[in-house]
Amino acid sequence: MSERMPVIYLSHGAPPLADDAVWPGQLAAWSAGLPRPKAILVVSAHWESAPLAVGATRTVPLTYDFWGFPEHYYQVTYPAPGAPELADKVRKLVDGPVHEDPERGLDHGAYVPLVEMYPDADIPVLQISMPTLDPERLLALGRRLAPLRDEGVLIVGSGFFTHNLRALSMDPNPENAPGWSKEFDAWGRETLAAGDLDALLDFEHRAPAGRLAHPRTEHFAPLFVALGAGEAELGTQRSVIDGFWLGMAKRSIQLG
Repeated sequence: MSERMPVIYLSHGAPPLADDAVWPGQLAAWSAGLPRPKAILVVSAHWESAPLAVGATRTVPLTYDFWGFPEHYYQVTYPAPGAPELADKVRKLVDGPVHEDPERGLDHGAYVPLVEMYPDADIPVLQISMPTLDPERLLALGRRLAPLRDEGVLIVGSGFFTHNLRALSMDPNPENAPGWSKEFDAWGRETLAAGDLDALLDFEHRAPAGRLAHPRTEHFAPLFVALGAGEAELGTQRSVIDGFWLGMAKRSIQLG
């Protein structure tokens, strides 16, 4: 039996995260403090597909799912080994049909943080889709995936704690982040600390500035997969990274 792995939800940033003065070091320090995974399972905000889909189980080119960036961001590689055995386990654990997408490489919600956390690209990585944005159903999905933690799998929900691209702040000072982002981030921090799952599941109505922080909810949604997978240790959750980037909250948490 492997050491039980924690579960994490991280704010993954955009490709320029690699050039940030602080964030890459925060991610690297986080992974250095984690047990070494046997494999990594990623649920990213950037892949919605129903029924649940399993990405490439062999090394294929990355999915550069962004536009208008300088060319060098499209030259980044991350040739992590595929994880066919993990894919088989996922198929057995989830409820319902599973679609295969063998040519889909890791998208930037997966590889951007992994480049900083596990730069040697020597740990098998599998990405699965979000089959829904419904928090209750994503929580249930996380519960089904939880047994993988006992087999050395690091389950990663990858999104952004606040995400409104129409309201980005060009002010580089995190202290000057927009009020809506600060308010939602503070509410999320306090609600997570209280272990109030009911409030989190109803965040669109209960959180201040919920509609501004998430005009569409795909970047908050992976949090619920992480919370489901780590529900038994909800009381252990802690924020490992916080602060703001372009006005958006980069809060990232660990359970277990």
